[in-house]
Amino acid sequence: MNKSFDVIVLGAGAAGMMCAAVAGQQGRKVLLLDHAQKLAEKIRISGGGRCNFTNIDAKPDRYLSDNPHFCRSALAQFGPQDFIAMVERHGIAYHEKKLGQLFCDDSSQQIIDMLDAECSVADVQRQMGASILSVSKAEDGIFTVETALGSFTASSLVVATGGLSIPQIGATPLGYRIAEQFGLPVTTLSPALVPLTFHVEDAEAFAPLAGVSLDVEVRAGKGRFREQVLFTHKGLSGPVILQVSSYWEPGMEVVINLLPDCDVQAFLDERQGSEQLLSNALAELGWPKRFAEAWLARLGFNVRLKDLSVKKRIQLAELVQHWRIKPNGTQGYKKAEVTRGGVSTKALSSKTMEAKQVPGLFFIGEVVDVTGWLGGYNFQWAWSSGYVAGKNC
Repeated sequence: MNKSFDVIVLGAGAAGMMCAAVAGQQGRKVLLLDHAQKLAEKIRISGGGRCNFTNIDAKPDRYLSDNPHFCRSALAQFGPQDFIAMVERHGIAYHEKKLGQLFCDDSSQQIIDMLDAECSVADVQRQMGASILSVSKAEDGIFTVETALGSFTASSLVVATGGLSIPQIGATPLGYRIAEQFGLPVTTLSPALVPLTFHVEDAEAFAPLAGVSLDVEVRAGKGRFREQVLFTHKGLSGPVILQVSSYWEPGMEVVINLLPDCDVQAFLDERQGSEQLLSNALAELGWPKRFAEAWLARLGFNVRLKDLSVKKRIQLAELVQHWRIKPNGTQGYKKAEVTRGGVSTKALSSKTMEAKQVPGLFFIGEVVDVTGWLGGYNFQWAWSSGYVAGKNC
């Protein structure tokens, strides 16, 4: 293999493959490097194997970053409709599942094959199983990447190494180390789109509810979402919890409206004096019976409706519609879909993804401090940032 290139892309995942394909189609001589043996494992396992490849509502307000406007330019240059057009051009059938989420009808492998084909058309060279040993830049502006398979040089280097989420498929902190090596700041990192865990007492009380799901509204910090919560042996999961986990900080309460479509106070007032058990009454509103029993038992409320005083009815309605629970933590990077935080956007051009103080050095995808909501937003960021860097590297 030739050792000299115009562009070296580190990371053969979503952002890296997109960038390599676009750069190659601009006439650049591109090398795509990855320490893994397989392409884009994160794409392969995503969406239950069907890849939630974008969201038609991918707008800047659906992304978290120290600079919430940073993603605006990339999304404008290459948005959901542009990626959908590519998917359609390759004859991949897809469907909208819910809330703007688009999935392959068949398999996530189709998206990997599509990106691989785009790279092949652009004559991108690829080297898998190439562990990165070091990266350096000479005075003449040429980058050298030392790998276990040899040394490669290029005038542009694109870092698409991803974050810390799902280390079991190869996640490493390499991208952050490269940023710090060249003087770029990295913001605080934490697991995002991740299940939350209970403290011991709550875990013991709610462990029997593992598998129960409810339609709820949840708030944490500035995040507020309405979807399904899932009780697990360790704590809370489900789409709504994954969403608010990106806004949650250690020590913060999560506030859950367990009956968002009901005026619980009015419901209880209408039934005052009834012999009915409270758990049976709440089950009529859609709660699974075992959830009603366990939740009320934990709060000491499983009595007959006639035994509730006015004060108790007000208190119970408040608890149902503003259940405050303080998680013990998260299930960590092993269960997190993405990493919150990353290479500071203050150090990058939003129009090109190039480091402002290091010409020729680009950062794209999850390694950057841009974190999308659950539902295809993070893949869209990978496509958008990869496209922009590919055009400019």
